[in-house]
Amino acid sequence: MVTVEKHDNSYINREVSWLQFNARVLQEAEDESVPLIERLRFLGIFSNNLDEFFKVRYATVKRIVEAGKAGKNELGGIKAAELLEIITQIVIKQQSESLKILSTIEKCLEKENIFIIDETQIEDSQKSFLKKYYIKTVSPALVTIILNDQVKLPNLKDTAAYLAVRMVMKNNDRQFALIEIPKNINRFVELPHKDNKSYIIMIDDLLRYCLDDIFNIFDYSSISAHMIKITRDGELDFESDLSKSFIDKISDSVKHRELGDPVRFVYDKTIHNETLEYLMSKMGIEPTDSIIPGGRYHNRRDYMNFPSSGRNDLLYKKIEPLTVNGLSLEGSIFSAIAEKDYLIYTPYHTFSYIVKFLREAALDPKVTTINITIYRLAEISDIASSLINAAINGKSVTVSIELRARFDEQANINYAQQMEEEGINLIFGVQGLKVHSKMCVIEREENKKIKRYGFVSTGNFNESTAKIYTDYTLLTSNQSLLKDFIKVFAFFETNYRIYKYKHLITSPHYTKKAIFKLIDNEIANVKNGKPGYIRLKMNSISSYVMVDKLYEASKAGVKIQMIVRGICCLIPGVKGMSENIEVISVIDKFLEHSRVYIFGNNNNPKVYISSADWMTRNIDNRVEVSCPIYDESIKKEIIETFNICWRDNVKARLIDDSTLNKYRVNDNQKVRSQVETYNYYIKKLEE
Repeated sequence: MVTVEKHDNSYINREVSWLQFNARVLQEAEDESVPLIERLRFLGIFSNNLDEFFKVRYATVKRIVEAGKAGKNELGGIKAAELLEIITQIVIKQQSESLKILSTIEKCLEKENIFIIDETQIEDSQKSFLKKYYIKTVSPALVTIILNDQVKLPNLKDTAAYLAVRMVMKNNDRQFALIEIPKNINRFVELPHKDNKSYIIMIDDLLRYCLDDIFNIFDYSSISAHMIKITRDGELDFESDLSKSFIDKISDSVKHRELGDPVRFVYDKTIHNETLEYLMSKMGIEPTDSIIPGGRYHNRRDYMNFPSSGRNDLLYKKIEPLTVNGLSLEGSIFSAIAEKDYLIYTPYHTFSYIVKFLREAALDPKVTTINITIYRLAEISDIASSLINAAINGKSVTVSIELRARFDEQANINYAQQMEEEGINLIFGVQGLKVHSKMCVIEREENKKIKRYGFVSTGNFNESTAKIYTDYTLLTSNQSLLKDFIKVFAFFETNYRIYKYKHLITSPHYTKKAIFKLIDNEIANVKNGKPGYIRLKMNSISSYVMVDKLYEASKAGVKIQMIVRGICCLIPGVKGMSENIEVISVIDKFLEHSRVYIFGNNNNPKVYISSADWMTRNIDNRVEVSCPIYDESIKKEIIETFNICWRDNVKARLIDDSTLNKYRVNDNQKVRSQVETYNYYIKKLEE
């Protein structure tokens, strides 16, 4: 083992690193080369990410503080209370930047004849339309809460946006109220076009325009409305009631999440102090909560659905998902897979192959069993309907469905109940572990024997995310490999047994040990004068154990290239610790979601696709699968697409211990990896 010289700052704090990632998302909103409406949508993604961060990560650190713990070891050398303050200051700065970016985008939209107006800019010709829209669509959906000292304030919904209303009565009394911004109505109202100009008003401003209609029974001399938003702890708390099913317990926990402790309070910084003090007192907002002054509008995640107004020129050009040579959507997919393995790389390739696989299995009289893991399903899921179809046709269908997929619990509960009604055998994970692996195996009778077919993926079996997440899926009939797949499903049923695998690397039992062995092999090769390198692509790396092992490899002279989209606690390029490690992050049109591990192995590379990031939860607390690639042509394809991404000098940022997120700039030919990857697959089809 190589001794690594540790530095005072050997790791980037996980929460700070995550905020650096979200800053990269904000960079996309600022980037003038990004289509204008897409820039608004990146602002929405930035805001949505921040909501989830506060519900999960900030809430976790806050619980450490409230428990009276310093949390220094778990938090990368920063005390928990200090970290809360650091987070708040970073977020305030980012929020300020996001408001400036929004203002710039709105001015650019005006140059394109798209005007976002407020209640003070409504023209006479628009008033009739807006009044009718309010009466017919908005008014029936409104929840308005009148506040007074005698009535306890109802629990405000997590991340819902509210207008805080202040009325100065004619007798000089004050009356406060809250209007909940309806979630079931599009936040943006498109007004009739006029003189080739598009006009859009937000529901918030439509409500401000209609305040007199909402509060016409009150005798006030002035009225004002400013937006507030509260974010609650998103942790699920489970009951110990043995009479309840697991589905019922999860369902109740999701409902109780709405009552979680507040962890962030965001308000319009122009709000009257009297209103702010009154609300904070009524809501029990504590000084330890993150209190963030913001702009006029909150819940900017809604910008993810900003209307295009027919302006496709202000959107990314849509790509047509490609087919794969030799793999037909019309013939039998099993016949094709029986001959060789195939790789699908969505969204460059069509996700329809996965649906086709399951639909064929549902109808094929020779198919006897289907086993699949499910983590996140689409809202309308062809995957789920195919599995139900298979059960109706008499197949033995087993679904390991993870009901604790954070913030998708209710969707999974709904589908689980449908599947249960159709006789599908449901497995709700493993006690103490989340099932995060993405795999399927079917058994088919052929020549009086059972033959297996299956697929394993880096991403969820979700038609919606498959259009915007980059993920590899291997389709295979390799019987030795699929025998390992079956062992994983056996573990779900009998998890007191620890199975041994000949091919797969699985968490929680083997991932760390297996990866260490692969890294040690590279270290040994370098020591023996042979080439040694490691190439990794993942969403996040926050396990200090895994980081330390990479530091050890770097110290030994192993060249390490890493593409990490999100959290990266590793600090590259530090002499004596990580000088042989380079890390980039690519943020672009698609979300880079695939996990790939490549080990040089003395110029005979070992390649794995995986469901696991290198985070403690993925290694120790989840069921994960990393699958070796044996087909040489597929191995070559994964290496080549990794190399395309690594050469990116348009959308790649350099990761280091600064917060600058500098774009990688060099004199090489411009490579925008997502465009080049699509072109790569077009050329493969032509070949």
